[in-house]
Amino acid sequence: MTPSITDSAVKAAIAAIASESATMEEKIQMLIEIAQGFQKKPKTAQDLRNAVSLYYRAYEMCGEEYPLLRARAQVGMAGTLQAIPDVGTELLLQAKVGYEEALPTLQKLALPEEAAEAQMNFGLVLQSLVPFNLARITDSIQAYHEALRVFTWQDYPQEYAILYNNIAIAYLSMPLASEREYLRQGLAVQSFEVALKHINLIDHPREYAMLQNNLGNALQYLVSSHPLENNLRAIAAYDEALKVRNPKDTPLEYANTISNKANALFNLPDDPEKPEAINSNNLLQAHTYYQEAWEIFTQYEQIEQAEIVAQALQDVEAEMMS
Repeated sequence: MTPSITDSAVKAAIAAIASESATMEEKIQMLIEIAQGFQKKPKTAQDLRNAVSLYYRAYEMCGEEYPLLRARAQVGMAGTLQAIPDVGTELLLQAKVGYEEALPTLQKLALPEEAAEAQMNFGLVLQSLVPFNLARITDSIQAYHEALRVFTWQDYPQEYAILYNNIAIAYLSMPLASEREYLRQGLAVQSFEVALKHINLIDHPREYAMLQNNLGNALQYLVSSHPLENNLRAIAAYDEALKVRNPKDTPLEYANTISNKANALFNLPDDPEKPEAINSNNLLQAHTYYQEAWEIFTQYEQIEQAEIVAQALQDVEAEMMS
């Protein structure tokens, strides 16, 4: 097999470092920087594997002499392992160990922001391992809260919004007995609302839209004695997200939100004062949204999402004819 350009680049980089008249510390930093280049803009999964190899070489060169650089190499390696497409859990488990070993050093020697970013990514690894019973969701939420001690809404609004979004999703995935279902859903809604007190449409439109869309989803499926009220609140949240998301600039996000809004309209009476009456207007609006979402998902080859929306279109058409 012909070696790829990236394979050649890795070999050339290692050869250059081996022959450089640089100090050991400089060589380690060079390796980490080259690895970061592969990690940040990978063209293939092989680019990510090359990044792991470079981080590991840097890690081995550190020994006990350069603890901070060693921790940075471990975190870089862990972050790259997270990004490699893999159906199993082996790479995620390796990433988990990397974060666990590196975090104490980062908390002691690195800037708070660097340690907080590692905590944030550690939380994501734990969250990804929960479905396999290889991590606890409470540990994931704790890692996110650790990161929030640094990533405040005043100084780091983007990270703040993402962290609260992750916390809410973590709550939604908590395995609780059915009678306590309302508790985790309520905590998720509360997490979105906390973030939205500080993340606004004008200053942080992208994060604002993400939070509003996901708040709508949480409200729509909230176990409650007020389903109608929650559906109306969900639609209001989707409308807020649609102040940002549009078919021209953010087509896939837009399609996601309008299909979510269609789900809510499907179950909403035309006149909230008469919930038992037919909802032909809302069904017609839901059909229009589903159709538009299907066309966008199909155009962008999002096959799985297109199939889900196609099924929803059939359901709404059957309901309109009944």
